Amino acid sequence: MSEPTQPQPPAAAEVPAQPAAADGAPVPLTKSAEKKLAKKKENEARLALKAAKAAKAAATAPASGEKKAKKEKGKEEEPAFVNTTRKGEKKDLSEPMASGYNPIAVEAAWYDWWDAQGYFSPQLTKDGEIKPEGLFVIPSPPPNVTGSLHIGHALTVAIQDCLVRWNRMLGKTTLFVPGFDHAGISTQSVVEKRLYKNGGVTRHDLGREKFVEKVWEWKEDYQGRITNQLRRLGGSYDWNRVAFTMDERLSKAVVETFCRLHEDGVLYRANRLVNWCVKLNTTLSNLEVDQKQLEGRTMLNVPGYDVKEKFEFGAITSFAYPIDGSDEKIIVATTRPETMLGDTAVAVHPEDPRYKHLHGKFVKHPFLNRRIPIVTDDIVVDMSFGTGAVKITPAHDPNDYEVGVRHNLEFINILNDDGTFNENAGEEFKGMKRFHARVAVVQKLKDLGLYVETKDNPMQIPICTKSGDIIEPILKPQWWVDCKPLADEALKRTREGELNISPKASETEWYRWLENIQDWCISRQLWWGHRCPAYFVNIEGAEQDRNDGKNWVVGRTLEQATERAKKLAGDAKFTLEQDEDVLDTWFSSGLWPMSIMGWPENTPDLRLFYPSSILETGWDILFFWVARMVLLGVKLTDKMPFSEVLCHAMIRDAHGRKMSKSLGNVIDPIDVIQGLDLEALHAKLYEGNLDEREIQKAKAGQKKDFPKGIPQCGTDALRFALCAYSGGGRDINLEILRVEGYRKFCNKIFNATKFAMLKLDESFVPEPTAQPTGKESLVEKWILHKLNFAADEINKQLADRNFMNATGAAYNFWLYELCDVYIEAMKPMTDESASETTRRSAQQTLYTCLDHGLRLLHPFMPFVTEELWQRLPRRPNDPTPSIMLSKFPTFDKASVFAEAERDFDLVFSAIKSSRALAASYNIQQGLHVYIRAQNDAEAALFQSQVPTFLALTKNCKSVEVVRDISGVPAGCGSEVLTPTIFVHVLVRGQVDLDSEIVKCDKKLALAKMNLSKIVKIESQGDYESTVPANVRLANEEKRKTLEADIQLLEHSIDMFTQLK
Repeated sequence: MSEPTQPQPPAAAEVPAQPAAADGAPVPLTKSAEKKLAKKKENEARLALKAAKAAKAAATAPASGEKKAKKEKGKEEEPAFVNTTRKGEKKDLSEPMASGYNPIAVEAAWYDWWDAQGYFSPQLTKDGEIKPEGLFVIPSPPPNVTGSLHIGHALTVAIQDCLVRWNRMLGKTTLFVPGFDHAGISTQSVVEKRLYKNGGVTRHDLGREKFVEKVWEWKEDYQGRITNQLRRLGGSYDWNRVAFTMDERLSKAVVETFCRLHEDGVLYRANRLVNWCVKLNTTLSNLEVDQKQLEGRTMLNVPGYDVKEKFEFGAITSFAYPIDGSDEKIIVATTRPETMLGDTAVAVHPEDPRYKHLHGKFVKHPFLNRRIPIVTDDIVVDMSFGTGAVKITPAHDPNDYEVGVRHNLEFINILNDDGTFNENAGEEFKGMKRFHARVAVVQKLKDLGLYVETKDNPMQIPICTKSGDIIEPILKPQWWVDCKPLADEALKRTREGELNISPKASETEWYRWLENIQDWCISRQLWWGHRCPAYFVNIEGAEQDRNDGKNWVVGRTLEQATERAKKLAGDAKFTLEQDEDVLDTWFSSGLWPMSIMGWPENTPDLRLFYPSSILETGWDILFFWVARMVLLGVKLTDKMPFSEVLCHAMIRDAHGRKMSKSLGNVIDPIDVIQGLDLEALHAKLYEGNLDEREIQKAKAGQKKDFPKGIPQCGTDALRFALCAYSGGGRDINLEILRVEGYRKFCNKIFNATKFAMLKLDESFVPEPTAQPTGKESLVEKWILHKLNFAADEINKQLADRNFMNATGAAYNFWLYELCDVYIEAMKPMTDESASETTRRSAQQTLYTCLDHGLRLLHPFMPFVTEELWQRLPRRPNDPTPSIMLSKFPTFDKASVFAEAERDFDLVFSAIKSSRALAASYNIQQGLHVYIRAQNDAEAALFQSQVPTFLALTKNCKSVEVVRDISGVPAGCGSEVLTPTIFVHVLVRGQVDLDSEIVKCDKKLALAKMNLSKIVKIESQGDYESTVPANVRLANEEKRKTLEADIQLLEHSIDMFTQLK
């Protein structure tokens, strides 16, 4: 089965120029090049004719002002669309269809009606159970309430809702659950920025309670905005089940998970190194840290410093530590010189002969009153690297931390949470910002004569994905999840087939990440989020370590925590102090598939709709989110939360750049739907938190990419385009002009349906079923076969999650088969001169194509398909109220007409050949075509299809079927269709005979050369035994065609010569 053509908006085909020989004469062209050249000439002739008509009109036209006035007077513009349908009511379609496609008018009112009718809710049996056709559930990835949706979210909606609508039309019980994520770090950050930008207020000025109130206000505002965007995008969500990660119901699931994991020993408290973001003032997981590659010395800006300040990275600095009690020094090197203020050891390899005499000795810190031991370590030290001596800062480096644990070293934290140095760094550096301290430390080493050198050092530096700040490893008492046992179980079940991940690249990454998983720090030093349900038991009169988890209790309620604290304190008095930290956002999001169904309660929704069918999301959050859902889902419910993970591509701009507000290339899907001029695009930049410098940069980017703004495309075109882009790759370079091209496709569907409706008169009543009646003509059988093929192909491609091929099949059917062929071919079949039987059969076929064709498009284009489908009459006894509840077309054996397809494809090939011949000779009207068929069956076929031939060939005056060359008049341009079928177009009097003879001579020479090659191949002694049968058959067909071509060219040369 051939792959459907990838849909592309119409564009001019590139046709290569005809090559020339050394003498300047054109060399023979290949058949494909000839066809391209013919097509080019056809287009040029069409344009020339158009230009001639325009010139003639201009010559007889009145003065321009008068002409303009008359034009304006005669043109009746449609008034701007106003939606008069009451919210939730069905749109009134009693008025005639509009003159043209207007996406705003077409898309109005339908969503509210679908929602009001309850069509988005899952359809169950009378007993309240899943329908026998099956179940399909998608937990929609909850967008963050940080801001409005961008085009990447639109891709998510387009793919997911396509699958939901398709499965709903297949008769399954479907559920598409909407929701929103509180997004702790991002939302707190954006609200803090807005507060400071608008009034110079910080969260500390407001206090925790008042600040959280402000964030709730932000959440309500942006949840409303996002909801509107999701509705405009057509997502068929069950809004009765909308969820928010900090709702009371979902918060209960978070508390239950925390407590249960702690009780099972999986969740624990420990004072360990964390990734600290100074800018955001919180801990981050490893997944929230990017590694920026530097090839050598690089000067960088750092958030929180003056924009004019830059600091050196990608360099390694060497300095000397004096040996205590000796004049000797030991040289160490570091990429972070400021951390030497927290050094508590120097490590050397135990076998390194250079330092064996220093084992057990100390160095003196040059700035601080501190003796630092020299320790031996064969794990961290590589004798061949540098000097073979390594400075150890256990409280600020992951590798050094492990050395500190192994050698029981002192852990000295020198950093405050705000990025300044504390008293442990010494009076000289106390209060100094960390990168100012870097410069000061190097200078101090130079002053003391201890500085050695600074060299380029290719390296990676850790960057916060949220703020762009340089991450600092620091010691913090935090809550951690031991992920190893959870990951082991997830890996086991994935390998056993309980989870399918696609594309394959994502599956490979899945295994690699889970096999190397590390413990997960879930504490965040924020105010917005789920506060840890953990309490420090402050026992009166007891000395306690807050870092020790033994002094903490967890509780689902304060009462439960108090009861547990009583057991810990015994008879002593105590108070409970709840942890100030909140939980990582991904901790609550990791519960999403089950918490939205009511877990930990055993609700009807949990029983019916968990696990989900599929989790569809971007590959970039496979580990942030998907892995956490699997780990927690398996642990807490003993079930995979879904059986399939589909990772879609990352949307980039047309230049391949990542979407960024500061680049001005972030696109709001609503702007694509309804259009937005450049000035309005600029104005939207001021709604965010960009500073003026960033706004000007973004404006420049917008002006370059959207000089005329963003054109109005409509939701259907946007959804279709996004699905058409989705073929399994990791990136999509989105071009808005391509989306606009699919708006033209919507217009084609609209106008084709409008025209077709004129062919269905008021007396027309569809047959009770779509089954063929047996009275269909050849072209009817052909289009029904093509419709059947399209249905089968779309179902297969959607099952394989190949949305590119699925849209391609739908696009090809509508544009190239239904519109370009059948609707044109049926015109004579529905004329008054046609018999009643012929007319009715053609109408029934047309109705089936429109009805099923719109259904095939509906998952991709919900609005225009509903609008047009509602205008079609219903089959008798069909009460289906909406296209979204109609049956999706599937393969039907009764509609397989393979022989009819072959026959009509042959006829259509002849039609296209005659068009190309006419174009190559620049014949614009009065076309006379002769089909020479050498056998009875083919002659009869073409004779029966003369009306179709005339209908599909513009300006064709006559078509005559002949059996012999003698029946073809002299002066015809000719082409071989098959070894037994030839197409001739009368060109006498319209061509240069000498030029035609030269062209035929060139073609003849090429054909003879190609024939000799095939004959040589077929003449080989072992040809029959070594060449596969299909190849031999193809060669035989080529040989026969070339032989016929040679015979025809020789005849043409003789004929043109005789006409001279």
